[in-house]
Amino acid sequence: MNPARPVKPVRPVNPVRAVLFDRDGTLVEDVPYNGDPERVRPVEGAREAVRLLRAGGIGTGVVTNQSGVARGLITPTDVRRVDERVDELLGPFDAWAVCPHGPGDGCRCRKPEPGLILWAARRLGTPPDAVVVIGDIGADMEAARRAGAHGILVPTPVTRPQETAAADHVAPDLLTAARAVLNGPPWGRDLAGERPLEAAHTTTGSGRPAPERAGREAAMKTRRP
Repeated sequence: MNPARPVKPVRPVNPVRAVLFDRDGTLVEDVPYNGDPERVRPVEGAREAVRLLRAGGIGTGVVTNQSGVARGLITPTDVRRVDERVDELLGPFDAWAVCPHGPGDGCRCRKPEPGLILWAARRLGTPPDAVVVIGDIGADMEAARRAGAHGILVPTPVTRPQETAAADHVAPDLLTAARAVLNGPPWGRDLAGERPLEAAHTTTGSGRPAPERAGREAAMKTRRP
């Protein structure tokens, strides 16, 4: 009689099927109203984070507000060229969803409205509750909540303290967020990583000292496109 073979533990199926990233300040360094592909610089850890997700069978997409179009500061062609550059450096992504409207246009796509999330989820063939949105400001998290998706905040120097306090899940960097996604929910509020969470408020995505918030917001004329 053959001895019973040990039964290998079955790893639970990850309920997360797709991750949608904010673009500026999350995947790439935030250049206000950028229409120049040559100025696109991935944030620290972006390449590895996206690679890990794809290797884990997780779909990836980008959801981005680009109100510079409505303001006449950049054109739809400018946005497309910058997006193509992001795809060259980090992609290709499975879905792109872009809102070109301004804050007062009353659209349903501009974050914190859920339209971009819902459209991208449909594009990926994924129900919203199987989607994680990773972004750097409260509008990203609110859009995820309204869409019925999960949200992970990765704070940057422009993230307000109240936005961090209100977020359900907070990661110190993009790579930590990606690793948490691969483990699947439920997650704790503060996701552990090699980089202290407090460091996200004092350095840029590239690790250089952050500029003064007041000066950055003055340059942007608004906190976010």
